[in-house]
Amino acid sequence: MWLAAVCFAKFLLVHPVEAQPCDGVKVKIGANEHRCVKPGGGESFKDCPDCPEMLVVPAGSFMMGASANEEVLGQREDQVLVNIAMPFAVGRFAVTRGEFAAFVAAAGYNTDGPCYDLSSSEPKPRADRDWRSPGFSQNDRHPVVCVNWNDAKTYVAWLASSTGKRYRLLTETERENITRGGTITPFWWGDTISTDQANYDGSISYRGGAPGERRKSTVPVESFLANPWGLYNVHGNAWDWTEDCWNSANAGNPGDGSPRLTGDCSVRVIRGAGWNNAPHTLRSARRDKEAINARVSRMSFRVARTLE
Repeated sequence: MWLAAVCFAKFLLVHPVEAQPCDGVKVKIGANEHRCVKPGGGESFKDCPDCPEMLVVPAGSFMMGASANEEVLGQREDQVLVNIAMPFAVGRFAVTRGEFAAFVAAAGYNTDGPCYDLSSSEPKPRADRDWRSPGFSQNDRHPVVCVNWNDAKTYVAWLASSTGKRYRLLTETERENITRGGTITPFWWGDTISTDQANYDGSISYRGGAPGERRKSTVPVESFLANPWGLYNVHGNAWDWTEDCWNSANAGNPGDGSPRLTGDCSVRVIRGAGWNNAPHTLRSARRDKEAINARVSRMSFRVARTLE
């Protein structure tokens, strides 16, 4: 037994772990850990104790936009073929209030209101509302809300600087891709939706389904089932900011996973929908926009990391 252990130790000296064959993606984690991670396999990692929990998602092609038989409310999203050439890492959850609090404390960042409070009978921007007090009860495992696009960009820049890793916001095409998780239906689980599957305004039905719960607030980020790639709450709970400038259609998207940085850059594409939205809005193909300086109690974000 002792001799076998000595021989294995000598083998590692000659053949370090990072030099061994990898049937996934080699990921450097934190300061000096190296791990072979299979894209889409659900294995998570963190670059620091207060960093978001990350998963590696696979490269591949998908059809962005709504299919011809998909029930929509309003303009149907046009379809564009997208090919994402390389795997990348993405937050398993939206950035949590606890993770954002760690950033605010470390960076001394000021995010004081006003925040547009959607929980009251008369929604309006309120100076006494911010990410600490959005108008409903939260704990540190809820998605941070009342953050604008500039707050999200500052957070990912701080995360990149603190870890030495290439953290960033998701692009619009990446966000639709991770929502689908390899599926082609309006929601990753199928063609219908209920409030047992996501957090939205359940008083409104989809495709004739039964009404459900109307929670009027966020829920913890690990609520409901994860999609096939291990990602939680890709439909509903809180919108995600993306890197892309707003364009009214998918036509013209570069189709390679990169962001669109032309168009109206005073507003950015948002994806995923929030706790107060109708179920039609939660569809994988659904896209919307928000002004970059708007803080709203349904707005959050999820981080991405380009792999070295």
